[in-house]
Amino acid sequence: MKILLVSPRTPDTFWSFAHVLRFVAKKAAFPPLGLLTVAAMLPREWELRLVDLNVRRLTDADVRWADWVFLSAMIVHQESVREIVQRCAGLGRPIIAGGPLFTTGHEGFPGIPHFVLGEAEEIMPQVVADLLAGTLAPIYRAPSFPALAQTPVPRWDLIRVRDYVTMAAQFSRGCPFDCEFCDIIVMNGRVPRTKSPEQFVGELEALRLRGWKDMVFVVDDNFIGNKARTRALLHALIAWRERTKPQMGFLTEASINLADDADLLDLMVRAGFRKVFVGIETPSAASLEECRKLQNKGRDLVAAVQVLQRAGLEVMGGFIVGFDSDTGDIFKQQFDFIQRSGVVTAMVGLLTALPQTRLYQRLKREDRLLAASGGDNTAATLNFRPKLNREYLENGYRELMRRLYEPRNYYRRIRVFLKNYEVNGGRLHLSQSDIAAFIKSFWLLGVWHRGRFAYWWFSVTTLLRRPRQFRVAIELAIIGHHFRCVAARL
Repeated sequence: MKILLVSPRTPDTFWSFAHVLRFVAKKAAFPPLGLLTVAAMLPREWELRLVDLNVRRLTDADVRWADWVFLSAMIVHQESVREIVQRCAGLGRPIIAGGPLFTTGHEGFPGIPHFVLGEAEEIMPQVVADLLAGTLAPIYRAPSFPALAQTPVPRWDLIRVRDYVTMAAQFSRGCPFDCEFCDIIVMNGRVPRTKSPEQFVGELEALRLRGWKDMVFVVDDNFIGNKARTRALLHALIAWRERTKPQMGFLTEASINLADDADLLDLMVRAGFRKVFVGIETPSAASLEECRKLQNKGRDLVAAVQVLQRAGLEVMGGFIVGFDSDTGDIFKQQFDFIQRSGVVTAMVGLLTALPQTRLYQRLKREDRLLAASGGDNTAATLNFRPKLNREYLENGYRELMRRLYEPRNYYRRIRVFLKNYEVNGGRLHLSQSDIAAFIKSFWLLGVWHRGRFAYWWFSVTTLLRRPRQFRVAIELAIIGHHFRCVAARL
């Protein structure tokens, strides 16, 4: 059996990092972890090829080679998915599709004959058996949320790891919280499930043996969803680091209550974690109550961010505008909070009603839905009727993004972060691509682009005043170029 696994093209979004790839001579930010994991569930004797459209184009020869095409996608990939479906149909090759896009919206793709909905671990043996028997069903649904002990080591041999900026791995699925706008609990549930420490460390060891020395994104819905199991993993990671001396570091996603646990924070930094994405959402207490982001309520969010920074973690923050409880000054509130907290990588988006979420269901009952979500976290259009004036919200969002990533404001925010940030956990590997990226940044940001004077003032003063933090500072300056490009097209 010949299986072609296809990962769709990611559009120019906040997390695509498309505008910084030139600095580091890479082709894509992250590998298609889902497809690589599914590939490991297929019989070893089958012939497999993987085409990531973020790395190379899909040729007719690729499609003709295959007996079946496996396609996995998120909502943001819709446009690319439709192109792939059309290509495969024209060449007479059937598709089996899975992933978040189809789990919550497969009805929108009548051209795809077969779907795997939900998590794949418990379904794939039946899919494989039916493929061999020639009796493939139109739809396979996960019967439950599977135990992750069943999840195999991803097939890293199907990609060139050097094409990517960051590798990806997963320890847990699910989140214990109940935010109204979030589709994680729809797809992965509210009871976090984890791999064993030995299993997860084995996956990292496989990456290390393939020569990976850079960052690994632990793509959990909430890394500390089950603190006891996270703590056990961190002890295992620390022991692994002491034993093998890997040069890789980690970033992940976690809830703000991480700031309440100094011991857990210390373990994360000792284990090699350098960055954490936190859903802060809004400084408005009323809006936090509205969306049931209760873990963020009743606390000084700026102080919580600074606790994480002082521990040695760069905080990347998610922010949302457009809640019913937002007042007319919400854009000022968000700007002031982000600048004061030193959240350099601030992913601000308009509230979106994602399929099957409680927010979607509520707005549907209230007859306020206008369109399906496109999945782009920086889309400057609302897909529902808001309480505040829609034009005011959309124009205000565009202006907020431009202000946040205007060079002087952006570099000022990095300085706030560096003032709070403690460089802990040892030094990360400084690769040749790091050095090349620095040199390219001097030309592109220091000579070619607007904001060059702010760049040079920021670079020189950081080098003189905070030399140990210079690498982090230049990395953030480079990433800021991507965010400015995204904000400019809104």
